[in-house]
Amino acid sequence: MSFDQQLNFDKRPGAASVPEREAMAARARDAVEGEQSADELVRVRGLLKHFPVEGSDDVVRAVDGVTFEILRGETLGLVGESGCGKSTVGRCILRLIEPTAGKVEFDGRDVLATDGRSLRELRREMQVIFQDPYASLNPRMRVRDIVGEPLVIHGLKDKEEKRTRVAELLSKVGLDPDYMNRYPHEFSGGQRQRIGIARALALNPKLIIADEPVSALDVSVQAQVVNLLQDLQSEFGLTYLFISHGLAVVEHISTRVAVMYLGRIVEVASALELYAQPLHPYTQALLSAIPIPDPTRKRDRIILTGDVPTPINPPSGCRFRTRCPAAIPECAQIDPDLREISPGHTVACIRVPGWTEAPTAA
Repeated sequence: MSFDQQLNFDKRPGAASVPEREAMAARARDAVEGEQSADELVRVRGLLKHFPVEGSDDVVRAVDGVTFEILRGETLGLVGESGCGKSTVGRCILRLIEPTAGKVEFDGRDVLATDGRSLRELRREMQVIFQDPYASLNPRMRVRDIVGEPLVIHGLKDKEEKRTRVAELLSKVGLDPDYMNRYPHEFSGGQRQRIGIARALALNPKLIIADEPVSALDVSVQAQVVNLLQDLQSEFGLTYLFISHGLAVVEHISTRVAVMYLGRIVEVASALELYAQPLHPYTQALLSAIPIPDPTRKRDRIILTGDVPTPINPPSGCRFRTRCPAAIPECAQIDPDLREISPGHTVACIRVPGWTEAPTAA
């Protein structure tokens, strides 16, 4: 059974309907320009993260000028090939790694200008679900201590209150509260990821960054975890940045989708529009690789030539031009930024109809 057959989000209780997702995407269109609006929970502008190369003056341009916003209550999917900078973006927002430059605002507060106790208080509202449910849980700690650790760090000292809260969280994610005395090795991969989700929920956050939370799980377990994430979002009013290279998963769970290539975002649109009408050649190639769960049907694949360029020395102009089937000579000279082609649909490609160069200052 395929992932698509496991899921039917628009008919599930608590799942966002198509009109609701369209309404949220419309709110995103209104929030693109100007100061941070009341609808925006996260605003990222010009985010850079460059890693120095040992023994050289070169840098790895992991994230190289990323701009987007996340609305309250929505799920923004962030997709792209492995190594494009998706996870680095999420870690920079949380300041698990320090950005090189740029601006990150969370609920009107400047994340990069916050330090010490203020940063710890801010992190109560921002949590993460890691990709690997085996590596992200301390094998020497019992579940009660893993899930309860955020409570202790942020000031809850009463053991009975902590135990009650841990039992409540385990119930919320579909685990028996009696499991709290077990160790991580006694659980399956899906159960471990549920423990990670319970830990992320412990402090009642507003934002959860889910860094490929289902990529290490079987298809049937993926469906269960994604269903759980949607139910929790509906119950607690959560906002997600959902990082994944599983395009079928992203299509079902996301309100909007941003596509990354070699450290840059190349296209942003509502999930419904992006999957129905992708405009950037890279997005088109990505979506053409989604398998169809029907052996009698075949999808027309777009096969990209060449390898992904190194982020140490990316190509001039458009970074995708060395693999793009639609590239023209001008693509080597023009470094396209994101332009709105239709309401809420932005693309960084000079070959897309409606894309125009920015006016030159006098």
